[in-house]
Amino acid sequence: MKKVPVLVAVVLIVAVSVAQSPSPMVQPNTIQAGADGKFEAPPDTLLVQFNISAQENTSRAAYERASKAAEQVRALLRSDGIDPKQAHVGAFSVEPVFDWRSPQRKLVGYRVSTSVELMIRGLAEAGSIVEQLAGIETAGNQSVSYTLEDMDAAKNNAVQDTFRRARSEADALAQASGRTLGDLSYASIDSIQQGPVFMRTMAAKAMPAEQAPTAEFTPQTVTVTAHVSAVFTMQSPEPRVKPAH
Repeated sequence: MKKVPVLVAVVLIVAVSVAQSPSPMVQPNTIQAGADGKFEAPPDTLLVQFNISAQENTSRAAYERASKAAEQVRALLRSDGIDPKQAHVGAFSVEPVFDWRSPQRKLVGYRVSTSVELMIRGLAEAGSIVEQLAGIETAGNQSVSYTLEDMDAAKNNAVQDTFRRARSEADALAQASGRTLGDLSYASIDSIQQGPVFMRTMAAKAMPAEQAPTAEFTPQTVTVTAHVSAVFTMQSPEPRVKPAH
């Protein structure tokens, strides 16, 4: 007797359990099929993240310096035609700074810091913005990554691709057993979003004569994967009608 392929089984007595998903009630004349699928799309959005951090002798002076840096960021965005409201700024935190080299720790100042996230539509603008941010003394820890603006649509496409695979495998098994695949009885879905694709090098305005290292290359695609476990009913073939004599 031939073994049934992995991920596809005729459910007669025991249903295959899916991790973190409740198993359906075992029903006779059903097929359970599992499949993996994915959806790939070129990135359409850049996520720029950086910190604003200022240290001074007093907390007030540190706060004023950090506020000045925030205003520089707003002016930078406006100059590039970006609404400052597109940038999401975290709360400003204040922490004392100590000199730990002394046997008795010595207070040497205060640090005010916050984090900023900026979503940019259009990959070509990133080089200019990152370069200008580097010119702000109190802005640092920059990271730039690719992502998709509509991640939910990508997840839905991945699920649709995965379900087509699962149904195709179940239909093949039903035909092999001389049966017909029926309606969907149960399904569970697990989707996994790939982390952001980080950009290694940036184009710079300061060197227009030189071609950027990433020029003419295609960015890595953003991939969303999904796993679907589905149970379908099986229908018996219609009996042949004997011709009347």
